[in-house]
Amino acid sequence: MNDLSIDQTIRISKATLMLFMTFFGLLINYNNFADYSTNYEFLAHILSMDTTPANPKYAFRAITSPIAHHRIYWLLITLEVLFTSYCMIGTYHLFKTLNDSAKKFHEAKKFAIIGLMISIFIYYVCFQVIGIEWFNMDKSPHWNYKDWAQYVIDFILPVLIYISIRTER
Repeated sequence: MNDLSIDQTIRISKATLMLFMTFFGLLINYNNFADYSTNYEFLAHILSMDTTPANPKYAFRAITSPIAHHRIYWLLITLEVLFTSYCMIGTYHLFKTLNDSAKKFHEAKKFAIIGLMISIFIYYVCFQVIGIEWFNMDKSPHWNYKDWAQYVIDFILPVLIYISIRTER
């Protein structure tokens, strides 16, 4: 243990955080495929705005087509598969380059950063921005991902910053 430098510890922590993100992505993907109908129902209610207070000013925003609901859900699933795949590849490259030069370790971060950016797109842009601002998801007492998406972003954004910063020597 005495041979473990702070630089090595930082590298291990970055690779381990990406392992956590990969695990999160794998669980999300498992749930999407194993319990398709529950998550689909959630998304369908958000898109159709059928549980938000009726307001004619916003009614035109609702997407009520089940076909559109499935397509949008499959787009989200595809993005979550991409996010998980990039995080997995990034994790592999970070662990693989733990003992390489600082430049090589820093370059190994690119897949991890891409995966994290895709996840920010999903959970911030899709759920927080579009879900809340366009579909008024936060007004629904039952079908609301607002707090959950915020918890996810509260973890992902600092991980992205920490992974991206070049602290290795």
